Order: sequence, then C-alpha cells, then structure tokens
Amino acid sequence: MRIRAVVLVATFAAIMSPAIAAYAQAVASVPPPEGWKQCPRCQNEADRKKANADYKVEGHRFNAKDLSGVWGNQGFGATFRGAPPPFTAWGKQRFDATIGEKNAAGEPLHSKDTSGEGTASPINCDPHGWPRLYTYNYGFEFVMLPDRVLQFFELTHAWRTIWTDGRKLPANPPEPRWMGWSVGRWEGDTFVVESTGFDDRSWLTNARPDGGFPHSEEMRVVERWRRVNYGTLEAQMTVIDPKTYTEPWVTPKATVQLAPGAELWENFCVPSDYDSFNRDVFLPVATGQK
Repeated sequence: MRIRAVVLVATFAAIMSPAIAAYAQAVASVPPPEGWKQCPRCQNEADRKKANADYKVEGHRFNAKDLSGVWGNQGFGATFRGAPPPFTAWGKQRFDATIGEKNAAGEPLHSKDTSGEGTASPINCDPHGWPRLYTYNYGFEFVMLPDRVLQFFELTHAWRTIWTDGRKLPANPPEPRWMGWSVGRWEGDTFVVESTGFDDRSWLTNARPDGGFPHSEEMRVVERWRRVNYGTLEAQMTVIDPKTYTEPWVTPKATVQLAPGAELWENFCVPSDYDSFNRDVFLPVATGQK
C-alpha cells in the first residue's frame, strides 16, 4: 500500500502543480526489501548520486553495442512538445476528436485520455502503446539476447520485442499492435529500430492544453539508440505517418541516464484503483462534485 500511495500522490502533484511534482520527486525515497534493489521511481537524487558513486559509473568501461541496463525514471517527456508537422485533413479531424470537456472555470479536463493519465477521464486503462511509453515510462530496461532485444517498462508492466535475427517488417501485418511489429539492426555503434503495424487508438503523447497527438495504422517509427558512455544513452525518434502528418516528425536527440543498482518493480493501471482516485481526488478538484 505504501508505494501505491507514493505513486498516487506523485501523480496528483504532477498534474496539479509542476513545482509540487518537482518537490515530491526530490524528497521521495522508497527503500527496497532486504536483498532487493530500488526501482527507478523509488529513488531520489541523493539515492542516484550514491548509486553512481558506488557503481563507479563515471569513466566506467563499456561496450557500445551493449545497451543492457535500467535507464531513467520517467522517460523522454519533451519528445513531442515542439510544434508538430502540419496535419493532413484526416489528421486534423482525428486530433480534434481528442479534445475533451472543460470544467465550470473553463479549464481542460483531459477527459478523452483513456490511458490512465487523463485528470477527469473515465479511465479504462487502455495501453499507452508505442511511442507513448517512450515519453513516459517510470524507467525501462534493455535486455540483449542473440536474436532479439527486449525492452521492459515499469509503467503498465509492459514490454516489446525487437527482433534482430534478420527478419523483415511484415508488408501487411495480420493484426495491429499497441507496441507495433519491430526489427532492429546495428549501424556502426547505433542501434536502429524500425516498427510498423500500430493500433491507431493510442496517441504519440498528450497535447497541450488538451487532447493528444494521433496516428494512423500506417505509421512507421524509426528509432536510433546510441550508448555514448557507460552511464548515458542517446535516443532519437522519427515518426512517418503520411495519412496523419504532411511530413515526418523528427524529434530532437535526447539522453537518459543509467540507473545503476536499480531494478524494475511493477506498476499496472488498475481500473478499480483509478476509479476510486478519480472519484475521490480528481473530480472534486475539477468539478467540485464527487
């Protein structure tokens, strides 16, 4: 119950006030059971500084083609915050459909977000999908295998498989997937991942001040991952979806830090929990009613 309370409080703080959220992240520290390790979201800055020193991250030798490890604690949050490419007519229609209702004060309620992040939406715990988990994930772990790379996410306790055995992306995927169909290859010291066949119900990320950036089932995503040193991973993403956007959406390069000595715990979107949270916390704030 304690870690659940910490997450709910942090989530509430993040939505209600960026300053409060920053304060909560700065002071929160959840110790692991004896013999276990902290999860990335359980650490505060003091924990991370100590772990970096204990594991001698600075100057540590590394293999550029080994992405193994637990990385970050939130995700690449600013990935899609810049101006998007122009919408097509179809894309604009889909974007407009993501805009939710407003409260009596005219403030957006984000009521169309069904992933668990909408402040007053009827949460049904739809998967975040890809690439939304890239932007917000409570930390992730790469596991390198001979014929595939696995990427695990603490948030929603999800994973995806990136095949490296030489197979090609399916020309006509038999079914759409929330995480897509993915293959990877090395170009020098850069791991390039290509994905297609996405379920179009997910968003790239939420938009400001309301709604979310949509995509179609025709979307193709190209990622470039590069381990620049032992403790730093660089990433860049390109979204190619001519049905929704008139040109590719190339995101800025971003970095995420290794979380040495950390391990992923579990965080599911549980409908009954979110129903209680919305009813008892968010709705009173948003509408003055339970």
